[in-house]
Amino acid sequence: MLTIDHISMEFSSRPVLDDISFLVNRKERIALVGKNGAGKTTLLRLIAGEYQPTSGRVAKENDMTIGYLPQVMLFQDDRTLREEVMTVAHEDEARFVAEMDRTIIGLGFERKDFDRPCSEFSGGWRMRIELAKILLRHPDLLLLDEPTNHLDIESIQWLEDFLKSSPSAVLMVSHDRAFIDNVCGRTIEITLGRIYDYNVNYSRFVELRKERHEQQVRAYENQQKMIQETEDFIERFRYKATKAVQVQSRIKQLEKLERLEVDLEDTSRLNLRFPPAPRSGDFPIIAEDLRKDFGSHNVFHDVTFTIRRGEKVAFVGKNGEGKTTLVKCIMGQLDYMGTLKIGHNVKIGYFAQNQAALLDENLTVFETIDYVAVGDIRTKIRDILGAFMFGGEASEKKVKVLSGGERSRLAMIRLLLEPCNLLILDEPTNHLDMQSKDVLKAALQDFNGTMICVSHDRDFLNGLVSKVYEFGGGRVKEHLGGIYDFLRAKKIDSLQELERKNNDPASGQSRRSADGQPTVEANAGMTQGALSYAAQKAAAAEKRKKEKQIAETEAAIAELEQQQAEIEQLLTIPENQTQELFQRYESVKHQIEQKMYEWEILSE
Repeated sequence: MLTIDHISMEFSSRPVLDDISFLVNRKERIALVGKNGAGKTTLLRLIAGEYQPTSGRVAKENDMTIGYLPQVMLFQDDRTLREEVMTVAHEDEARFVAEMDRTIIGLGFERKDFDRPCSEFSGGWRMRIELAKILLRHPDLLLLDEPTNHLDIESIQWLEDFLKSSPSAVLMVSHDRAFIDNVCGRTIEITLGRIYDYNVNYSRFVELRKERHEQQVRAYENQQKMIQETEDFIERFRYKATKAVQVQSRIKQLEKLERLEVDLEDTSRLNLRFPPAPRSGDFPIIAEDLRKDFGSHNVFHDVTFTIRRGEKVAFVGKNGEGKTTLVKCIMGQLDYMGTLKIGHNVKIGYFAQNQAALLDENLTVFETIDYVAVGDIRTKIRDILGAFMFGGEASEKKVKVLSGGERSRLAMIRLLLEPCNLLILDEPTNHLDMQSKDVLKAALQDFNGTMICVSHDRDFLNGLVSKVYEFGGGRVKEHLGGIYDFLRAKKIDSLQELERKNNDPASGQSRRSADGQPTVEANAGMTQGALSYAAQKAAAAEKRKKEKQIAETEAAIAELEQQQAEIEQLLTIPENQTQELFQRYESVKHQIEQKMYEWEILSE
C-alpha cells in the first residue's frame, strides 16, 4: 500500500533520517517509536506530503487516502461542532449521522456541545474535533502524532477499540505504552537516523531491543579493542623500515573501517532513588465532609477519605471534574468547607503544570540539579540528566533557552532529589519519553513515602498505585486495587448502567428519538416535580451567565494557543531563537495555564 524507498532527510545540513526503507501493508497497525527529536514526526510529515525528502521517495498506491493528525494545529473555522464534523460526511448521510454521534461522544463530547461554535473550544478539544473528522473519513492510512495527549482514560479506551476494529492501516507516534501495546502489532524504532523494524508489539520489542543493545555493545567493545591494538602497533613500528609495509597496511585498514556506534543509552543500571523520606504520621491526609464551591457552583461535596502513610493513590476522572481543585485544597492554595487534616511532620513535594516557571533561568541544566543534589546521588548527576534527555552538551544549556517541555523535565528531576514524604504529581509524564518514564516510575515504586498522582497514563499507573479515587458528578469515589482493577470494574458498571437506562422505563432517564431530542413521553415525565416558573427563570439566567463566561474563557484560550503555535513555528528557525522570543513563549504558556484553570473552575 505504501513504500518508503531509501529516504534521507536533512535540516540545515543536519541528517535526521538516513537511507531508510520499509513497507506499510493494508490494515497494519504500526507504532513509530524513538527518543524526542529522533525524526518520528518528520517521517509522518514526509508521508503526509508536507515535507519532501532530501533523497528517496514515498510511493503510494493509486487513489490511496491518508488522514493525518499532527501534534500542533492552527484552527480558524467558526462552524458549530456538528457543522464542522459534517464537512466530511459521505453520500449516505443518515448512517453517517449515527456514526458521527457515536464518534463525537466517544471522544468525550456531550450532546449539548454539538451546536456550540468550534471557536469556543480550547485547543485540546479542537484537536478532538479534528481527530473525529479524520476517523470518520475512514482513510486507507491513518497517521497519528500523539493522539492521546488531550484524551482522558475513557476516551483513550474508546479510541483503542475504534482503531482495533478499523479497516484503516495505522502508523502512529505515541509515548503511551499501554495504548500502542493494545493497538499495534508492529514496532518501528528510529534511532540515529536509522530504523529497526520489529513485527511485534511494543512490550516484546523492548525485550528484543535490549538483546540488540547487548549485541551492539559487545561488537563495539571488540572493535574498540581491535582499533586500540592496531593503533598501538602503528605507533610502535611507525619509524621501523622493516615494518613499513605492515604499518601502511594497518593504516589503510583503519581508514576503511566502518566504525560501529551504540545507538541506545544503557540505563538498565541506573538506579535513581528518592532521598529517604522523613517519617510522617500514620495518616498524612484525612478529609471529612469536604466541600468546595465557587460562588453558587459546587465542585464537590461530602468528600471523605483517609490516605495512610506509604500509600500510593491515583486521582482520575474527566477534565474539569475537580482533581486539581482538590490538590490545591491539600496544598493550602484554596479554601474549602469541611475538615482536611495534614498529618504530623508531612513534607510535601509538589509537581504542577506550572512547576517549570519556578526554575532559575540563569543557571545551567547541570547547575540546577547540582544545587539540590546531596550525598552519593551527586556522583550520578550526569547519568540522571542523560536518562531524562539532558546528556552531553545539553546539560550545559541555560534554563532560559529551554523549551517548555524541557523545563518540565528539569523540574521533575529536581523534585526527585528533594527530601519529602508526600509526593503530589499532576500529569508528571506529559513531556517524558518512554525511557524517562521508566526511570521515573522505578524511582516512585521505590519511594518509601506517600504519593498522590493525577494522571491518565494507565501503563505508568499500573503497578504503581494501589487505590484509585474517581472524580465525577461532584463526588469522589474510592476504588481499592490498581488502575486496571478500576478500569475493569468501571467498564462493567458502565454497561450495566447503560442497560438500566435503555430497558427500565421507571429509571427516570429521558428517552430520546433518533435525532437525539427528548420524546413527548420524556418531556411529559420531566414536568413532574418541576421547579416553579420563577425558579426556572432564575436558573436559566444563571446558566446563561456561566455559559457566556465559559465561552469567553475558551475563546481567550483558543487565541492564546494560536499565538503559542505561531511562536513554536518561529522557534523552528535557528536565527529566531532569541531570549526575547523564548520569554514571550513562556509568557503565553503561563497565560494559557491561568486561563485553563479559570475554565476548569467555571466548567465544574
